[in-house]
Amino acid sequence: MLTKRIIPCLDIKDGRTVKGVNFVELRDAGDPVELGKIYADEGADELVFLDITATVEKRKTLVELVTKVAKTVNIPFTVGGGISTIDDVKALLNAGADKISINSAAVRNPSAINELAREFGSQCIVVAIDTKNIDGIDFVHTHGGRRPTLLKTQEWAAEVAERGAGEILLTSMDHDGVKNGFANGITSELSSILPIPVIASGGAGTMQHFQEVFTAGKADAALAASIFHFKEIPIPELKKYLDTQGVNIRMKS
Repeated sequence: MLTKRIIPCLDIKDGRTVKGVNFVELRDAGDPVELGKIYADEGADELVFLDITATVEKRKTLVELVTKVAKTVNIPFTVGGGISTIDDVKALLNAGADKISINSAAVRNPSAINELAREFGSQCIVVAIDTKNIDGIDFVHTHGGRRPTLLKTQEWAAEVAERGAGEILLTSMDHDGVKNGFANGITSELSSILPIPVIASGGAGTMQHFQEVFTAGKADAALAASIFHFKEIPIPELKKYLDTQGVNIRMKS
């Protein structure tokens, strides 16, 4: 059985880590370089760094900041925000990122997934999907969750996998920052039908929520932000709890 992963997420705006509720009402959560080092030292399995306003403001992810973060961590590091071209990806991988995450650019130009997977390998390409349930149907949203599309989440996820993405980062906008638990229904649905790993994001509030998303949700990894940034759940304690619950987790040696 594959080891389940715990992934802190650094949402970046203007060079600082921020966190909100349902993608809005952002508040400062600290310096991303310092936080990245803390999480790596605490035993996080990976780190995700999303420049959340890069697409909206039509600018590129802060390569300089990526370089600083990459120098402080010794775990796999995924970067997203405003990425759309081979040159963008090259710059970030050269700056120290291990993987890149694309979202709006993939929706706008799905063939970009094929191109990037061919150029850099599927293991490098994460496609982020921001999903919201509207009248019982899950729809993809872009531009930091600000723009709804007509794409149904399940269909888009299947296409993304077929085009060569190595992983899907699934964020439920309905659950984001609310801390009432992950969207286990759609997470389980995608995990069951897709040939690639699904990272669940949005809704973590308790240690039990992680246990549920790994069992009922069948997620390969669980991502969270505020509960780690504001020290509500320390990563070492979370891993010990999951281990006692029979979840296959990598313990820090």
